[in-house]
Amino acid sequence: MSYTLKSIEKGLKEKQFSAKELTEQYLERANQKNAELNVYLEIFADDARANAQALDESIAAGKEVSPLMAAPIAMKDNLLIEGHIASSASKILKDYKAVYDATVTRKLKKAGSIFIGQANMDEFAMGASTENSAYGPTLNPHDVTRVSGGSSGGSAAAVAADMAVVALGSDTGGSIRQPAHFCGVVGLKPTYGAVSRYGLMAMASSLDQIGPITKTVEDAKIVFNAIKGKDAYDNTSRTADFKGAKKNPVIGIPKEYFTEGLDPEVAKEVQSVIDFYKNKSFEIKEISLPHTKYALSAYYIINPAEVSSNLARYDAVRYSRDAQVSTDTLEKIYKQSKTLGFGEETKRRIMLGTFVLSSGYYDAYYKKALQAKDYIADDFTAAFKGVDVILTPVAPTKAFKLGERAKDPLAMYLADVLTIPASLAGLPAISVPVKTNAALPGNFQLIAPHWHEEDLFSLATIYQNQ
Repeated sequence: MSYTLKSIEKGLKEKQFSAKELTEQYLERANQKNAELNVYLEIFADDARANAQALDESIAAGKEVSPLMAAPIAMKDNLLIEGHIASSASKILKDYKAVYDATVTRKLKKAGSIFIGQANMDEFAMGASTENSAYGPTLNPHDVTRVSGGSSGGSAAAVAADMAVVALGSDTGGSIRQPAHFCGVVGLKPTYGAVSRYGLMAMASSLDQIGPITKTVEDAKIVFNAIKGKDAYDNTSRTADFKGAKKNPVIGIPKEYFTEGLDPEVAKEVQSVIDFYKNKSFEIKEISLPHTKYALSAYYIINPAEVSSNLARYDAVRYSRDAQVSTDTLEKIYKQSKTLGFGEETKRRIMLGTFVLSSGYYDAYYKKALQAKDYIADDFTAAFKGVDVILTPVAPTKAFKLGERAKDPLAMYLADVLTIPASLAGLPAISVPVKTNAALPGNFQLIAPHWHEEDLFSLATIYQNQ
């Protein structure tokens, strides 16, 4: 069982199966595999069946079949679906039910998609392995001794394990692209502002972006076109002039992404992709992005600073409260609820963010990090004067072992070192599986200028369809 959006559309049109039959297949698969992989925090069996039945009735009444109709979808647990728990994989929100739909949820519902369940993730999207979930890690479908990546590890594993055809994730510093790389699926981070963040639980608001995880580039494009666009509820969303794909794009290879820290197997696989494009007569140019070396440091100042602000709202007053929390004083409510409710990584980033924003340290750390962010964006602007798309590895290594980096935050942070620069610059980037016979999958990354998603889709499709 391995469908794509196009094969589902064809199957419905030709009456090879009904929406209900398809949904039952995926619910059975989800229940069967979830005990092993811990992909879903909640499976929406009743809702999925009811929605599929309604969809079949509307198709029988003459409703035209479209590409996202009846598509079984996994939603990352920080995306709101009205009436369902949205915990962001945190104990502090274990009883919180969403009272409205995220904009992306509403658009997918309108398209006739079927939500299979809420996918596991790193708590409040803070992590690179989904080991920071309060509900246990999601395992890699290709090797259950390894992580699925993060923070959208549940979403990537859902697609890789055929527990959903499509998943939505959120990408702040690489949290769609990196788990896609670990699980061998396609992951797209759109241009910042291309997709509304309304109904996405904010982690780092200036960087967060929602995007699709799919089996094929074609499916990623279909989902992106369905969820993109200006939203009155999100002032950072934009109605942009998206650019068409260039006929013969020049591909840039940044030397800073191929350092001694890159695993030899990853380097070899990415080189095979470069060779493929060379053989297809694409022009390949070596480029330099000199401020890349500051990206990781800048990100882990900007990200925690915004985290400390965004997570202040979880005070056990406006949302759910643990029964163990004393209500004697407001100070006890705050202190005990956050101590009991937040995990170690979340606490670490809140404390770091509060520190870098504090009086006496703002200029020394946060202000300089913002300056570094501008320099990194300027590097890309300069590079795109000579090339059209940039090709890089997604991460320095393939999926690592469970627990291998759990006690070493700095080693964990390095998993995002090659995805963070595009996030800081707000650029669109796609993670695409390398065709390989290796035991573990691996991806390459394409980065384009703002609003040039079509260049990513076009170039990635050429590789995927070889």
